Amino acid sequence: MKSLKELYRIGQGPSSSHTMGPRHAAERYLANHPDAPRFKVTLYGSLAATGKGHLTDWAIYSVLGKERTEFVWLPDIVLPFHPNGMKFEAVDSEGQAHDAWTVYSVGGGALAEEGSTEADTPDFYELDHLLDIKQWCEERGQSYWQYVDYCEGPEIWDYLEEIWQVMKAAVERGLEEEGVLPGGLNLRRKAPHYYIKAMGYSSNLQSRGLVFAYALAVSEENASGGRIVTAPTCGSCGVVPAVLYHIAKSRRFSDKRVLHALATAGLVGNIAKSRASISGAEAGCQAEVGVACAMAAAAANYIFGGSLAATEYAAEMGLEHHFGMTCDPICGLVQIPCIERNAHAAARALDANLYATYAEGEHRISYDKAVEVMKQTGKDLPSLYRETSEGGLAKEYTRERRK
Repeated sequence: MKSLKELYRIGQGPSSSHTMGPRHAAERYLANHPDAPRFKVTLYGSLAATGKGHLTDWAIYSVLGKERTEFVWLPDIVLPFHPNGMKFEAVDSEGQAHDAWTVYSVGGGALAEEGSTEADTPDFYELDHLLDIKQWCEERGQSYWQYVDYCEGPEIWDYLEEIWQVMKAAVERGLEEEGVLPGGLNLRRKAPHYYIKAMGYSSNLQSRGLVFAYALAVSEENASGGRIVTAPTCGSCGVVPAVLYHIAKSRRFSDKRVLHALATAGLVGNIAKSRASISGAEAGCQAEVGVACAMAAAAANYIFGGSLAATEYAAEMGLEHHFGMTCDPICGLVQIPCIERNAHAAARALDANLYATYAEGEHRISYDKAVEVMKQTGKDLPSLYRETSEGGLAKEYTRERRK
């Protein structure tokens, strides 16, 4: 498995696979063709179907320049390797295209060429099954975060400290911002209103309302193109920060313990990314919000002192109960139902933590098995429900507007 630095990425919203990945690809192509007069970019499959709503063209324009970049949109052509395919070509002064490079945005801002993972990045983790990592920890009397430390070295903690600071800043900015989100749906920001309302309730209702508010805050920042952390993606970036911010603020845990929780969550997300997918275009929203819920549940269970078994169970529950969740963004925007799903997943992560604690980690289905099932379920989902905006809520919304 790769470093957690490739799972937790700092960037601008609204989409890791449709915005961050294409921008990164454009930067790489420009570095190899700095003197090209013009560029031609062909987008395939999901990138073409929802790219305008996700600001894919804007992300690439910001690197290559709008005045010298031509786009070709081919939503009906899905390349075999991954639904998020794109081809970059340099165009000479005579209008001839050359040096074609086909690359795929595979989720979480990562890129891959056909038959390979992201270029030139080493593996840091020998183990990629949570049960194997659990056994490693048990044999040494250590926690999951200590396996991260063992594999990545002490420098990972400075990186995770930066990640935590960006997450906190996104929550706090989102709680202060009001108005309407960009994109044409005229969706009002809700985080500040949820936060104010929550403060007026008794402790139980207040706790849940605050978690909703924190998740909405980060997700709305993402929808506005704000600075967020992929956890594991932009579309699911509100879940982990909401849970950790709420726990840290209400229980006054140290930043050091929060960083250990982030490392624990990172292992959970990394396994799903390595062995299945975190791409909505490849496996539906279960791969984004479902994995985020698993990460947050594991982080919460660790931070409250859960055993290795209980933490693994919390992660399994967080993912399992999102099986089959479709990715059907209305108008191709990371707003409806994405933002609301982040809030519900954050609450569900806390429930999974509590349930696993009561069960003392005793369960039948492992997190590793859940990852396998999620991958197969994603393959079985029709393309209508994998970030194409051609089915589900997106289709119904379009039908209503036509009426």
